Amino acid sequence: MERDQLTLFEDNAEYNDFVEKFKPKRTTDDCYTPPEVYDAAAEWCAAEYGVDRASFVRPFYPELDYVTFSYPEGCVVVDNPPFSLLSGIVRFYTERGIRFFLFAPALTLFTAPECPVCYLGVGVDVTYENGAVIATSFITNMDKCRLRTAPELRRIVQEASDLSLRIRGGAQAKPPKYTYPDAVLTAAAMQRLSRYGAELNILPEQAAHVRVLDAQRAQGKAIFGGGFLLTAPAAEQRAAAELEADKTAEAEKDTGTAWELSERERALLAGMEGQANGASLF
Repeated sequence: MERDQLTLFEDNAEYNDFVEKFKPKRTTDDCYTPPEVYDAAAEWCAAEYGVDRASFVRPFYPELDYVTFSYPEGCVVVDNPPFSLLSGIVRFYTERGIRFFLFAPALTLFTAPECPVCYLGVGVDVTYENGAVIATSFITNMDKCRLRTAPELRRIVQEASDLSLRIRGGAQAKPPKYTYPDAVLTAAAMQRLSRYGAELNILPEQAAHVRVLDAQRAQGKAIFGGGFLLTAPAAEQRAAAELEADKTAEAEKDTGTAWELSERERALLAGMEGQANGASLF
């Protein structure tokens, strides 16, 4: 009798809709990181920055509060934080001098640009344990660069994500495609360079954060996720990296609206030459 009643409820669409209301919804803040993916990123971090994995802490487990978390002296935060809180988290650690290596959303990577951090644009499509597929990059305060591609990091994290998906056996909406001059570096461009094995290392004094180009204002457009204006030497490095990527990509450059720098922006970049100032101009 009890089994018959259970079957009756299971076959009842109205009852199933009622139950569905109480199931937790997937968001980018609920990205339970597959162990294989975390280990790959953590191993790269430990080797790249010469830090001991024994010093790594993870304050973003469910029901933990990163603000009241007890941070041991000399620790390194290596974790996947809630993306909606990422700006505040980066500021919190920066202000307190706590070292970190954080997972971050690839297309909106340039969060908290006023903080002295390095953006590692790799754009790995990670399938998290809740089933969400999110293009993922990283932010750290342990790197001398301001902007950096990391082909090896991308490769090992992608392999770990693919392995995790096979063990546990969707696409995210993409913004319009624009093209920019070499003096404008976006998170998406960094992902492409990492994907095709091109190294690029931009120092803080070679880059200034920007959210919209003058040419875009009249059309009500902006750089999706923001970007960085590069000094001439840095833009030359970027152009060389693009050529290197083109040799292995066998892919055409993105087509679409081509934005150009205004005279004002060119003047700003000219004024940056020789200055060690990577602060936001906007």
